[in-house]
Amino acid sequence: MLNGSLETSYIFSVWGAIFGIFFLLVLSAFFSGSETALTASSRAKLRSMTDRGSKGARKALEITNDNESLIGTILLGNNLVNILSTSLATTIFVTTFGDKGIAYATVTMTMLILIFAELLPKTYAINNPETAARRVAPLVSFFIYFFSPVIGFVRKVVHVILSLTGLKIDPKKQVLALEEIAGAIALHHSEGTVKKDARDRLLGVLDLPDRAVEEVMLHRSQIEMVDADDSPKKILEQCLRSPYTRIPIFKNNPENVVGVLHAKDLLRKTSTFSSTVSKKFDIEKFDIMKVAMKPYFVPETTTLDLQMRQFLRRKAHFALVVDEYGDLRGLITLEDIIEEIIGEITDEHDVAVDQMVGTSDGNVIVDGGMSIRDLNRAYDWSLPDNEVNTVAGLVIHEAQLIPVIGQAFNFYGFRFEILEKEKNKITKIKVVQLE
Repeated sequence: MLNGSLETSYIFSVWGAIFGIFFLLVLSAFFSGSETALTASSRAKLRSMTDRGSKGARKALEITNDNESLIGTILLGNNLVNILSTSLATTIFVTTFGDKGIAYATVTMTMLILIFAELLPKTYAINNPETAARRVAPLVSFFIYFFSPVIGFVRKVVHVILSLTGLKIDPKKQVLALEEIAGAIALHHSEGTVKKDARDRLLGVLDLPDRAVEEVMLHRSQIEMVDADDSPKKILEQCLRSPYTRIPIFKNNPENVVGVLHAKDLLRKTSTFSSTVSKKFDIEKFDIMKVAMKPYFVPETTTLDLQMRQFLRRKAHFALVVDEYGDLRGLITLEDIIEEIIGEITDEHDVAVDQMVGTSDGNVIVDGGMSIRDLNRAYDWSLPDNEVNTVAGLVIHEAQLIPVIGQAFNFYGFRFEILEKEKNKITKIKVVQLE
């Protein structure tokens, strides 16, 4: 009778241990799946779900703001349940099979944990990260609160150990969102899901805060200007011939810009002047400066993002670029900034200039003044543009001299051959990609 009672008690204890192991495996699967779901989920998608009223997504966003506490809680919980379940299994197998039970328990629990507590939940989570994240977030939040005293102590120990090794941890450090977005765009382009022109436009927008107006401005040597001392007739004729609607006016020397002449304002003023004066219209009595707008100057270091916002705020499309000494460097327009996003904009008045011509042997002949950025965009190259802006500038910067026609240089995996020059200005370069 006593033996029967002991046997019954043993059976109940075994089944209780088996049930406990099963429950602990479920918890282990929960922790493993939660880790994968919450770390792999897109915060952008979770934000979108939150905006649509998902409480689970909002909770997932909250707990992922502190990744250190999240990971610590999940690892603590996972280790606790895995160790406990393995201990229970070892007890059962040792009681049943003796010393061999340790090996049996090790093999059995390894397979169970691997399949049901690791691979199965993580496979589901990695394929449905946002759905899984918003489902597990409330319970994970509870465990973070429950384990917070232990996790707080562990974090301090970890930080002390890392500091002793010379490593510093900044808990306030944030992942740069723009870099993350740019990386995602580049990745999807490489996978074929984002077309090249779409990639260029998206990356162009993201690059605006990191680029200065000096990189895209029209250099002062290329600016068409009006001499304020010229006769009104000559100025009118020049404006009619010009492809530009806005032309700077200088007095005495080109550095002294005193105004900006807008073609529409000029047309409107001449029409009014001719209708109000005597029947015989005397153009020489026309005062050009009364039509001119006040010039708008910006520093060459102004970012494109800031300059575009200033253009929109001022309701202006045109600005003159100056250096730290106040000397004229060039001009920038709203169109120049937009072109950095959508590409070259041409109209019926633009003079067509081929800055890049591909040859039959796969090489490229480019204008020396072509921007490195445009060349990289066209051919998916990665020539550096952090030091200089143009292809000619890159050659001079790397060669550390003014090259002559026929000279060639190899750097960054490309061969640059000088084809044409005008004085010290490089006008044509053949670019060959080396294998």
